[in-house]
Order: sequence, then C-alpha cells, then structure tokens
Amino acid sequence: MGFSEIFAEEAPTREAVDALRGAAVVEFGAPWCGHCMAALPHVQAAFAGFPQVRHLKIEDGPGRRLGRTFGVKLWPTLVFLRDGVEVARLVRPLATGPIADALAQIAR
Repeated sequence: MGFSEIFAEEAPTREAVDALRGAAVVEFGAPWCGHCMAALPHVQAAFAGFPQVRHLKIEDGPGRRLGRTFGVKLWPTLVFLRDGVEVARLVRPLATGPIADALAQIAR
C-alpha cells in the first residue's frame, strides 16, 4: 500500500479496479512523460500523509484499455476511488495541495 514510484506495465482489469475496497488512487501516465515527471514530487509528497491509501501507477498508451475505460486523455491523470467508485480526478497536477485534498476525501 501507499505511494508507488514505478509505472506498472501490466494493468489490472476494470472489473478488478471497480472491486477495490477502501481508498485507492489510479494514476495513468508513462515513465518518459515530462508532465508525469513534473507531477511526481507533488504526488509523492501528498501520499506521505496518506500511507494507507493504495496507489496504482499504471503505464498508459495506445492499446492500453484501462485508461480508455476511465476516459483518460492527458497524463498524468489521477483517479481517486473509494470502494471502487470515483470520488475525484486530477489531470496534470502541479501542486501538492490539491492532491492531498483529494486524498483526504477518500481516506476517511
């Protein structure tokens, strides 16, 4: 649980994500993405206060279905889930505050 620094090449199914219990964040992006690299310190800093929240960092791109099921168009996109239901979403965050605020919404 908690922050993950590495993008997973193998994505879970949408059904598996929808079945997650508790607080989770699905982050879509790519390791070479400049916007993802710029957001990384902010995501990491925000997660420091929420180690109990699961972080699924998923490599996205052509032929990758999970991102399409969430309507991802720009990277990074962070989808904040509570019991598999989307509660908040941030696209290309450039500050720690909004990420921490969204984490607080799901971490009850």
